[in-house]
Amino acid sequence: MSYIKIDKDKCKSCYLCMDVCPYKLIKKSNNIGTTGEYTVEFSDSEKKCIGCAQCAIVCPEIAIIEVNRE
Repeated sequence: MSYIKIDKDKCKSCYLCMDVCPYKLIKKSNNIGTTGEYTVEFSDSEKKCIGCAQCAIVCPEIAIIEVNRE
């Protein structure tokens, strides 16, 4: 099983990843990014992420990577 990791320094706040996540596990954070907009954050306390990587595929900045869950 896997999950994702978001590089907040690369995130340009386009929010495309939020739209494609089937379980809506990506949300706006309280952190302001380089564009002056809120970056995104990944939260999966219930381990719902299926590792589809649609968020990583759609990210134009390659700010999201898939990581194996230990």
